[in-house]
Amino acid sequence: MAGEFFAEGGKDVAIKITPGTGGILQVFVDGDKIYDKAEEDGQFPNLPRVKEMRASIREKLEAVAV
Repeated sequence: MAGEFFAEGGKDVAIKITPGTGGILQVFVDGDKIYDKAEEDGQFPNLPRVKEMRASIREKLEAVAV
């Protein structure tokens, strides 16, 4: 998944991975939570969901560029 995010943002994206306990997986973009495994019935993101997250990253980058 991190590779997908780097593919979207290139060198303009910083990824921070913080270990958690109990299978926690959350993704934040500029402080906004875009994915939380617990809120999605404990499911890891599938390809369409990863594409949605990439779109969120793209939108954030475009907003900064304007």
